[in-house]
Amino acid sequence: MAHFEWVDAGRSQQLLDALQGSPQIGVDTEFMRESTYFAELCLVQVAVDGRIYCADPLGKQDLSVFWDGLMSCPWIVHSARQDIEVISQTAERMPVSLFDTQIAAALTGLAPQIGYAGMVEALFGVALAKSHTRADWSRRPLPPAVIEYAAEDVEYLEPAFELLTERLRKLDRLHWAEQDSADLLDPSLYEIDPQLAISRLKGATNLRGIARAAASGLATWREREATDRNRPRQWILKDTVLLELAVKRPASLSRMTAIDGMPERLVGRAGRQLLEILDLAASNVDDYEPPQRPDEKQKALLKTIQQAVSTCAADLGLSPEIIAARKELSAALRGDLRGRLFRGWRRELIGNQLLEFVGAGGA
Repeated sequence: MAHFEWVDAGRSQQLLDALQGSPQIGVDTEFMRESTYFAELCLVQVAVDGRIYCADPLGKQDLSVFWDGLMSCPWIVHSARQDIEVISQTAERMPVSLFDTQIAAALTGLAPQIGYAGMVEALFGVALAKSHTRADWSRRPLPPAVIEYAAEDVEYLEPAFELLTERLRKLDRLHWAEQDSADLLDPSLYEIDPQLAISRLKGATNLRGIARAAASGLATWREREATDRNRPRQWILKDTVLLELAVKRPASLSRMTAIDGMPERLVGRAGRQLLEILDLAASNVDDYEPPQRPDEKQKALLKTIQQAVSTCAADLGLSPEIIAARKELSAALRGDLRGRLFRGWRRELIGNQLLEFVGAGGA
């Protein structure tokens, strides 16, 4: 185990000095989100200059200098999306560049979505302990064994970066990993738009007409409530209850209270506001239609392009989902060409060919 130490994120001059001018750093985070909408950042692990720092961001210290130093360095992260989301929401900024070792590992032929421990074992033959995966990271002080476990999460990032970049260069795929890693720094991935909350509402796909408009209004309201109060959506109003409200559209507080699972406290606090949303649904109906099941011709075409992707992946020694997931191919058949399959290295590799299959020419 490399040397590691616990430091206050905003007060460690040694860490700040190490960050200055570093060619790259390994980064991981620990956070809690069981009782909140936004994840609470509890720990930032940084591997830099042969040392590991477990930086504590909790407390009232000013972290602006810490974030400045951290963001100025290129990051190496494993499965970075959640880490980037949590830090970007906490610090309201992103690193200058990113290399995701999970993405890179998959592009060398390792399993898609391989975990950090799995990657370390595959690359270095080292089996990491998984004894503290459910630790309470907000606890202070953290037990030494838990801190050591956290430190291990960045110990092998730089060695993995060196080994994976060497393999990717030999395969002429390093730019693939760099493109896919850079995609994770797109701010739009982490923006919260309450108007789009309906797209995450389980069970809303088949609603239409006034019921769809009501569900959309309620989902938008719930998203705003959840962010304003920093509470999980389901704590505000469960999906099943929201959908029943949208379908039944009660016209009074008493009828709303009678809906199974409807919190009485919520009715007392926001019931009239919810009634207004339901009342407005009739004037907010759009032309939404549930997704149509593919016909036999579309099923055959989907099978054809899946086979093309599978053949291409097999030739490269990759899993097909690394190139394109089934849902991405289905979206393309519906005319949605905004996916990653039609830009960057995937377009050059097979995307242009698939455009011909879906009848889109050079779109």
